[in-house]
Amino acid sequence: MTRLKNTEWHIAIIGSGGAAMAAALKAVEQGARVTLIERGTLGGTCVNIGCVPSKIMIRAAHIAHLRRESPFDAGIQAAPPMIRRDRLLAQQQDRVDALRHAKYENVLLGQPAITRLAGEARFMDGHSLAVRLNDGGEQVVPFDRCLIATGASAAVPPIPGLAATPYWTSTEALVGDSIPQRLAVIGSSVVAVELAQAFARLGSRVTILARHTLLFREDPAVGEALGAAFRTEGIEVLEHAQVSQVAHVDGEFMLTTTHGELRADRLLVATGRTPNTGSLQLEAAGVSVSQQGGIVIDPGMRTSAPGIYAAGDCTDQPQFVYVAAAAGNRAAINMTGGDASLDLSAMPVVVFTDPQVATVGLSEADARLEGMATDSRTLLLDNVPRALANFATQGFIKLVIDQHTRRLIGVQAVAPEAGELIQSAALAIQAAMTVDALADTLFPYLTMVEGLKLAAQTFSKDVRQLSCCAG
Repeated sequence: MTRLKNTEWHIAIIGSGGAAMAAALKAVEQGARVTLIERGTLGGTCVNIGCVPSKIMIRAAHIAHLRRESPFDAGIQAAPPMIRRDRLLAQQQDRVDALRHAKYENVLLGQPAITRLAGEARFMDGHSLAVRLNDGGEQVVPFDRCLIATGASAAVPPIPGLAATPYWTSTEALVGDSIPQRLAVIGSSVVAVELAQAFARLGSRVTILARHTLLFREDPAVGEALGAAFRTEGIEVLEHAQVSQVAHVDGEFMLTTTHGELRADRLLVATGRTPNTGSLQLEAAGVSVSQQGGIVIDPGMRTSAPGIYAAGDCTDQPQFVYVAAAAGNRAAINMTGGDASLDLSAMPVVVFTDPQVATVGLSEADARLEGMATDSRTLLLDNVPRALANFATQGFIKLVIDQHTRRLIGVQAVAPEAGELIQSAALAIQAAMTVDALADTLFPYLTMVEGLKLAAQTFSKDVRQLSCCAG
């Protein structure tokens, strides 16, 4: 492909979420002109209908839970909170709108080299797009390079009867105008467990129907610990549950399952997300997709078509906005003549339940699949001083090491604020630290992250026999 001068690059970007915006800004920094094409609301999933509103709702639910009960109720009188859903929704949407304006709309206004088009794009060939404009008409957009960053949408399983019912996906659940008395949740991964607990804490009687176990792709101990925490709160978790029929009669959902009939006022379907690639006419440009519909890319975000790149949830990359943004940034570097790739070997993941779930690197099972000999230790939270001081000792921290080199290769944690400690683990893995070096590192006393040091020490000593803050 002909190498162009920076000032001659014209890059078309389809989408406006984390990957798209990171790519657009980086491309302009590199001297390119950008046309950003968005058919819907600017900002994509995360700020509008995903990360931001869900975390606001989860936080509100956490506050409601603490007002209802806490480990200190013997000395602090608890009282059931009054949930005003309309006011919570207004507060949530105000913050979503403010962040979209600040981080997307206002940022683009300050970038004259980025032209926005409101419409739906499709490929005409490997060098041009046709955009059906939202205001009417169609515009052809030729490009030197193109980035596909169209994200993903909620996947809906083909359960008989489901399509004819007013079920919720996460999008509808986050803006539901009331808290249902009974909520059934089909699914067992991140979105399912986060929203299930949030609704339970806001007053719903929740039943989770898990096809396998909770968070079944993680170390089995993770799902077991989270399930135990959920059951303590009164959330019913039905594992290995298949739903064979769904009906909606007189305002009530009726689910036929392997555990019997289940009735609910609302049904949340949270069974994963499907890449938004169906309307792009990828075949016209020669862009290949996987069996799951995700765009196939190499480590540099290049597709099978020369000059066309893809990043984020529309690919087979992990569906996290920080992965999408990093991929978009690197795609822009490569579209403007550079050579960058994305290393996901130390990618931290956080599930915002309570206790939180946080992981990074390899589980024991994953490491063994790669032919590695491993060793591991699991530290229960009743050995972590911060957890004891909080009277919140449900959970664990598990370290996985390479048996031969003693390098840390994976961490799994189920703990309050586990998301705040996992980045330290990610840095340790990235730095190729041994478990002995981690055990010898200074950590501040009475922090949850100190649990990493204590877990590392368990490889060589019994931490129950140590004094407080023993080095």
